[in-house]
Amino acid sequence: MEENREGYGLAGGKILSIGMILFLVLVLLPSVFRVSLGISHFYVETIIKVLEWATLQIEEGVKKQKALALENLISTGIVQREETSMEEEIAGQCRGCFNLADVMYFSKKGCEAVAEDEVTQRFSSEELLSWNLLSRTNANLHHVSWQLSVVWVIGIVIRYCLLVPFRVCLAVFSILLLVLATTVVGRFPNGRFKCWLSNQVQMICATLGVRCLGGLVHFHNRENRPQEGGICVANHTSPLDVLILASDGCYSLVGQEHGGLLGLIQKSCMQTTQHVLFERSEMKDRHLVRKKIREHIADKAKLPILIFPEGTCINNTSVMMFKKGSFEVGGTIHPVAIKYDPRFGDAFWNSTKYSMTTYVFNVMTSWAIVCNVWYLPPMVKEEEEDAVHFANRVKAVIAARGGMSVLPWDGGLKRKKVKESFKEEQQKKYCQIVIENASVRN
Repeated sequence: MEENREGYGLAGGKILSIGMILFLVLVLLPSVFRVSLGISHFYVETIIKVLEWATLQIEEGVKKQKALALENLISTGIVQREETSMEEEIAGQCRGCFNLADVMYFSKKGCEAVAEDEVTQRFSSEELLSWNLLSRTNANLHHVSWQLSVVWVIGIVIRYCLLVPFRVCLAVFSILLLVLATTVVGRFPNGRFKCWLSNQVQMICATLGVRCLGGLVHFHNRENRPQEGGICVANHTSPLDVLILASDGCYSLVGQEHGGLLGLIQKSCMQTTQHVLFERSEMKDRHLVRKKIREHIADKAKLPILIFPEGTCINNTSVMMFKKGSFEVGGTIHPVAIKYDPRFGDAFWNSTKYSMTTYVFNVMTSWAIVCNVWYLPPMVKEEEEDAVHFANRVKAVIAARGGMSVLPWDGGLKRKKVKESFKEEQQKKYCQIVIENASVRN
């Protein structure tokens, strides 16, 4: 019995040693030197082939008419809207004065908004045209064919029994490394060496964090990466946005304070790098934030500031209104477009529906997090251009590069009602149309 125990102990020790060596060679060293061994690319290509096969199985199992109806419902939505503005539609009906028929225009728009408005659907997960073999999407397609059901079950076993344990262990290791390393580096005297070491620690830990989520990130136009003393602005889909950008460069963050695990990571980063954090409910802090941003960008030796002007997470199908505050402080704006591939997993965080723990679990049980990041040419405010127009110009560039739609609405509508000023603006616009048509008639 003792010999068997010794044999089991030796075998366990060998397996543990082999595992540590594989972890060192395949995960840690590539993260330190920020190189890719091609494993993630091979894994993603394999998943793409499996999903393509699953799509063919679904198309064969579902009748063509039902599949066409489903595709039309997803692509066009419940309401088929005409791409015409208020000015174009009402101006054609006006006869130089108020027309009672104009009431029908506003009634129609109100009914469309009740049935399916273009704002609240941006705060829910993006709909997929095909099933990605995840249990959280299109559960009614599980039994299209027995082959598809077998592949789905195998996928569950792989994701929950193989990928999740590995990802959880790697995530715990990454967080412990970040906390310990920043604590040690924070005790170093201020100087160039401390700044360099701090940047290396944060980039290594961010790279490990991306890997623990099965992340595959494609960076484009790296020659446009944000420079010191600048302001980096990007569309916001998930807390993973920070992790992904931090794996390719270092930033000073401006954002909301969090508690729990995310708060622990924020406090660890604060030990070595200056960040500007504030409470969403404390309006006085916004003036302080603006002041600190001006002071920060005045020093060209400091890290670029990373800001998400939308102020909340959007589902990566559109870019909503950019808050003008970050565009009033001056300086050079470095736009960045981030676009996730929803086939492999849903990166969007609906903070009103899911807690951080639930969101992290959903991400870790997905196939992977695949996204593209485009560094766009720097932009500056033109003469006689106000902050609102500058913010809209930057937003349009980001949306065009990421293939997303542009919406004028405030992302804060996720938590609050429409401002009265916006209602008054629509009333004034209608009155102006009636007055202009009346003057033309006269």
